[in-house]
This record gives sequence, C-alpha cells and structure tokens, in this order.
Amino acid sequence: MLIAGFPAGAWGTNCYVIAPAAGEECVIVDPGHQAADGVAELLREHRLKPVAALLTHGHIDHTASVVPVCGASGIPAYIHPDDRYMLTDPGKALGISLGAQLMGEITIGEPDDLRILDDGDVLPLAGLELTVNHAPGHTRGSVTFRLPEQADIPPVLFSGDLIFAGSVGRTDLPGGDTAALMESLARVCLPLPDRTVVLSGHGPQTSIGTERSANPYLRQAAALAATAATDRATPGDTDGPATSVPRRGM
Repeated sequence: MLIAGFPAGAWGTNCYVIAPAAGEECVIVDPGHQAADGVAELLREHRLKPVAALLTHGHIDHTASVVPVCGASGIPAYIHPDDRYMLTDPGKALGISLGAQLMGEITIGEPDDLRILDDGDVLPLAGLELTVNHAPGHTRGSVTFRLPEQADIPPVLFSGDLIFAGSVGRTDLPGGDTAALMESLARVCLPLPDRTVVLSGHGPQTSIGTERSANPYLRQAAALAATAATDRATPGDTDGPATSVPRRGM
C-alpha cells in the first residue's frame, strides 16, 4: 500500500494520494487550495496513474484544485450531494466574500465528470475498496473514506474535517451543526478498532485509540452515545462538559 500526502495552500490542507503500490493506479483525496503542483509531483515520483478524486467535503480549502487536477488526467470527482453547491458558490459555504483571503488563484466550478456519494457506498477504485460514511456536522455533506485492514497494514480512515489529532472540525460556518458532529463522531469513529490510522484534513496522523483516550470531543460523543443508549426516554442535559480545546479546519 502506498499513501502519500502533503499540506497544501493557505490553510495547510492535507491532500493524499492512495495506491496499491508505486507504478499503479491511484486515487487523490482532497486536492485543495494550491494542491495541483504537489499532486503532479507525487504522481511523477511514484509513477502513478490517477483514476478519481475524492472530496471529503465542499469547503474551498479541500476542493480548489479539483477542476485542474481532474482535467489534467480526465478523471471524475466524487462529492456528497449536500456539498455540491460549494463547488460553484464557495463563498456561500463560508459566509464570506472570496478574494484576498484565498492568497492565490482558484478554479471555481464543477469538474466535467462529477459523481455523487452516498452513505455506505463502497468505491472499487484503483484496486482499492473505499467505504463511504456520511458524517455531517462540519458541513452537511461531509464524508469519510475508509480502507479495510490488509495483511499487516491497519485500517485507515480519511476523516476530512470530522476529527483531527486532539480536536474536531469547527461548526460555526454555514451548514455546521454541533449536535450532528457529535452524532457523526459516535457513529463513524467509535466503532472503529483502536489501531485504525486517522489521516485528517489538517494536522498530523493519529489513531482512533489515541483519540478515544485523549480527544475531549470524541470522549464527549462517547458519553452522549452511552447516555442515549441506556436511557433514551429520560430528558436531561446532554450537552456534556465544556471544553476549551479549539476546533480546526476552515
């Protein structure tokens, strides 16, 4: 298995390339702001042929290079329908007027071949099988992509801006929803084995085991899920403990 990545653009958004091995077909995850040159360099270095670009959500820091990256190789892009509008109207998703904040050119619009993701989809791409989980909260159309365990390689979760090392995605932008984020953390992350490698949209690599023990948001999601499972009929305060850990992502 080959997984290579780099932080791109003004927001340091992680872009990943996944392939069974060097010299084979690959999938690109989140070709974001100013990511096109880095993607091209990885493709040359590892002699890879891209077959698709996968978008964890529609924020411009994760999608700004999807049109040129897809156009250069004639490949489709995949996005959840709830975030599709962001490709043509990225400012609406951020509640700002786009301009100097982007610190460089972007290409706004949809790739020629845009395909829709649904919860539970299994994508057979480049000799890989990636499972899609809808994970709203950061945006309405946020998704994660999961690779199963293979021989001595642990499972891998491409989490986008759902969860980071020690934190989670912000929910104060249009389409954000803290309650939905907590439910997504409980439904998507908690069932995964501790050895699952988490490759997020920003920041360093982590694991589900590390986050289960140290991430205050994942711990809060686990507490809320346990309370709901044991006493769904009892009203009460389910907001959980306050935390001062900053949330990340655009």
